[in-house]
Amino acid sequence: MKSYFIPVLALGLFVSSASAQDKPDLTNPKQKASYAIGLDIATSLKRQELDLDVKALTTGIADGLAGNPALTEEQQRAVLMEFQKTLMDKAAEKQKTAAGTNLKAGEAFLAENAKKEGVKTTASGLQYKVIKSGTGPSPKPTDVVKVHYHGTLIDGTVFDSSVRRNTPATFPVNGVIPGWTEALQLMKVGDKWKLFIPAKLAYGEQGPGPIGPNSVLIFEVELLGIEKPEAAP
Repeated sequence: MKSYFIPVLALGLFVSSASAQDKPDLTNPKQKASYAIGLDIATSLKRQELDLDVKALTTGIADGLAGNPALTEEQQRAVLMEFQKTLMDKAAEKQKTAAGTNLKAGEAFLAENAKKEGVKTTASGLQYKVIKSGTGPSPKPTDVVKVHYHGTLIDGTVFDSSVRRNTPATFPVNGVIPGWTEALQLMKVGDKWKLFIPAKLAYGEQGPGPIGPNSVLIFEVELLGIEKPEAAP
């Protein structure tokens, strides 16, 4: 049966019968390996923020390895499906709460930021500040550009940075988030700008990974050049 929550390595595991209170002998290779695998499972569970009963969990592992489960496969499937639904509902509620919180924080940040010296706001709501001016041409929507960038959230969290990787990025002007597409066409080769991108011009409510829903994004972007179309990844 498919496991929905814990990726399990295809290993032949043989576990000695011992109570949960027994301390493993970490000088014993078998016990040490078993303990390490237990830690790996625990790390996975903590990462997924699953609220589980440890005693029932260990009993389930022991019963499964002994071939003596207290639930039929059909019952197990029904329980896991219901549990998965509960997790999805909680995740959706968490996403909704974060979206509201981030939206308010982002609006307050942009309103205050718009008052700062040197910050300009376009009709779309995009804000930018010129750090360095170049003299080259401006890219068109169909162009491919080479840039260096450093992206953070309004709290300073770095979520992506070609500068840290020490490798410029190359991509089509019309192949990125709307805030970038707009800004790049306003820039000239050699320009370095600081962009303040509202969530609606970034990832909106679908903020991926560390970005989060409705997040305002801040980028320092340096337009290094306009490349041939085949240079795009």
